[in-house]
Amino acid sequence: MSLLLDQGGVRLEAGPARLAVTGDVDFDIAAQLADAGSGWLAEQPAGSRLELDLHGVERVSSAALSVLLEWTRRARKAGIQIDSVSLSEPLARLTRVAGLDALLPVTETPSS
Repeated sequence: MSLLLDQGGVRLEAGPARLAVTGDVDFDIAAQLADAGSGWLAEQPAGSRLELDLHGVERVSSAALSVLLEWTRRARKAGIQIDSVSLSEPLARLTRVAGLDALLPVTETPSS
């Protein structure tokens, strides 16, 4: 895995066909996180497959959802297929409450 961002307790790592976020994503870091992931997505060839792993995001806000939706939009625009989105339980709950779960591909949450 390559480290794309490590700031304010938030880490973004990229590996083959995978972006993984850990830490507390808030409005102070969201733009930098979105930009770092979007830059990596721009380097991936059309037809690639991708897993978005946000199961390590425990304290959530709508900023984390904004980043997730931005990456989803960019991936689709670039012809990258998102095979799965792995969310922490707090982020999955916020996604359901916001009514955004229908916009995401396969959503997985870790077992409690």
